[in-house]
Amino acid sequence: MRIGVLKMALAVSLVFNLSVLAATGYVHYTKNNTWLSPLGVRMPKDKFLFEEMGLRPDQMKRMRETAIPFRARIDGKRQEIAAKRTRLFDLMRADNPDSQAIKAAVAEISRIQGEVETMVTAHILQEKATLGKDQQKRFLDLIENAMSKGSQPGCPSVMQNR
Repeated sequence: MRIGVLKMALAVSLVFNLSVLAATGYVHYTKNNTWLSPLGVRMPKDKFLFEEMGLRPDQMKRMRETAIPFRARIDGKRQEIAAKRTRLFDLMRADNPDSQAIKAAVAEISRIQGEVETMVTAHILQEKATLGKDQQKRFLDLIENAMSKGSQPGCPSVMQNR
């Protein structure tokens, strides 16, 4: 009878461990299967905002070919900003915070954020230039709508004040 109890405990433990493993895998998959666009909208990694426009196949292919490296550059800048923010918090945690170093860190973060804004604007204009007049309007409307939906919690969108 003692061996039966051990077998039952082993079975319960195995089921528990498998369920934890499955839950962890699911969370990892869903978390890593999305991308935060420069517009602040979370979307699946393999989906692009411009796919909602009904473009011709050649236009779709060309826009995908420029969007993928663009995403990589933006992600690199986001990682750079995250590292600078970590450094900023390290500076603020010091017993005697160095205000000049903090100001420099904030200025550096702002500079990189400005670079991201410039990159996004240049990318949008580059993509817009390859589209027809009607497509350009739809493209910019789509981006504007995504931006208003993607505003950060607690930060009211400029569009809400209109």
